[in-house]
Amino acid sequence: MKETTLAVTVVVPSLLAKVTGDRRELRVPVENGATVAQVLDRLAAEYPVFDRRVRNELGAVRRYVNLYVDGEDIRGLDGPATRIGPGQELLIIQSVAGG
Repeated sequence: MKETTLAVTVVVPSLLAKVTGDRRELRVPVENGATVAQVLDRLAAEYPVFDRRVRNELGAVRRYVNLYVDGEDIRGLDGPATRIGPGQELLIIQSVAGG
C-alpha cells in the first residue's frame, strides 16, 4: 500500500500476515466518509487471499473474524458500513477454534 497521511492503519493478526507479505500493519488510503467495507475492498485489490480469509464469497465478514474501529466492535456499530476516517485504526482479530 502507498504511504499517505490520509490513511487508516489496519492491524493484521499473525495468522493472516503470511498473506500480506508478513506485514502486521497496513496503511490504507481513505477519504473522509469511508466505510470499513471500502477499506476491505482496497485491501482485497492488493491481497485477494487475505480478503477470502476475512470475508465470504458474498462479501460479508466471516463470523469468526472480528473487526474493531478504534477498539469498538463493528458488530455493535453499523457493521461493514461503519464509518472510518484518516488516522483511525482497524483491528482484525481472527478467532481460533480448537479442542
